[in-house]
Amino acid sequence: MPRPHFDLLRPDVRAGLVGALDLPAAQQPSWPDQGVLRAASAELAEALPVVTSAEIGTLTSRLADVATGSAFLLQGGDWAETFDGNTETRLRRNIQTMLRMSAVLGYHGGIPVVHLGRIAGQYATPRSGDTDALGLPGYRGDAVNAVEPTSDGRVPDPDRMVRAHANACVTMNIVRAVVGTTSMRGAHQGYEEFLASARAGGRYNAMVTEMDRGLAFMNAFGFSGDLARAPEFFEGHEALLLDYEAALVRADESGRAYGTSGHFLWIGERTRHLDGAHIAFAEHLSNPIGVELGPATSPEQALDYVERLDPRHEPGRVTLIARMGNGRVREALPPIVERVAASGHEVVWQCDPMHGNNQNSGSGHEIQHFDRIVDEVQGFFEVHRKLGTHPGGVHLELAGDDVTERRGGAQQISEADSTRRYETACDPRLNSQQSVELAFLIAEMLRS
Repeated sequence: MPRPHFDLLRPDVRAGLVGALDLPAAQQPSWPDQGVLRAASAELAEALPVVTSAEIGTLTSRLADVATGSAFLLQGGDWAETFDGNTETRLRRNIQTMLRMSAVLGYHGGIPVVHLGRIAGQYATPRSGDTDALGLPGYRGDAVNAVEPTSDGRVPDPDRMVRAHANACVTMNIVRAVVGTTSMRGAHQGYEEFLASARAGGRYNAMVTEMDRGLAFMNAFGFSGDLARAPEFFEGHEALLLDYEAALVRADESGRAYGTSGHFLWIGERTRHLDGAHIAFAEHLSNPIGVELGPATSPEQALDYVERLDPRHEPGRVTLIARMGNGRVREALPPIVERVAASGHEVVWQCDPMHGNNQNSGSGHEIQHFDRIVDEVQGFFEVHRKLGTHPGGVHLELAGDDVTERRGGAQQISEADSTRRYETACDPRLNSQQSVELAFLIAEMLRS
């Protein structure tokens, strides 16, 4: 497919990206009409970027702080964004939940927090099979087909990529507006309601009281510091749909390539083939790149990813996202961390406790108990504490609403409760109270 928007790239970068897109690519839709695909790609190639190269550069600098142990990465948001769910109210609630989590982590964990939303681009999703339980083509995200189980709706439609881009741009405008009018002190408000409803117990009340005393002390002496300033908030999503990602590549003044669909792009567990298109595509972008690592990942594979994606040894260029499951993290992760750390590459180590612990409920929904999420995060911290490396962050699927998709937590959500507000388009998410509760627990791990 012709890509005239690549012409401003450095010749070596352009050749690398073109070559990458000729390699086998897993988890791509079978577009039925190539003419419609070419037209949609051409429209996206002329569209405004969702994010700028300057913003991407700022995030790269912040992730370098995480990689070198002086900051913590909080990433969270919807498993799969939907066009219908892209409302200001839902976005505001999700952002406020993350900022409340950040206030807990920053104040009680004693470390600056980098905010990274699963937002403004999470419109494509991998699937374990081509068809669903009804025998229809699987739902691959709103950028590809419809979640409604109909034959017509499940046909991949390239025009949905154009709609996804428009939704992403609107989302980023809302994010900038919401974050720009919110201080970390303002994000702190509302914990009393959380604690009263969650029955979280005395230790949480003590932590909130301590936070209030600290803020009162600073206020009494007229010192506001960073708490009075609007926080930074970045966007990330899985770079799964290569027709979409390639169409939104842009060049900076030096001819370097940026994936302007998002600040941070990651390669998923199902597409991280070393001989495939996704890794080859990502290695030519100047964005920070993440790679998901499941429990079957060998130390040698992990190091191969890092050496491919970080040839210049730039701190924070690569984030390794461990998604091992609470029963495997303590045995599967240490040899990977040891091998990569010994190489001298300074990567961000991130824990994704949301994917390795799912079970099917009697209702057919995927469920997971809150305690297993906490245990995997705890295991992640234990590994890094023993090896002397920095547990750099967490990657969570969460909602700012009072959904009941994950069992347990201080609300004591049961399997029977889980069907009451099971609203996700795909995997289950933490609700707002579970998210803040988890932040308190992670803060205790950071302090210890």
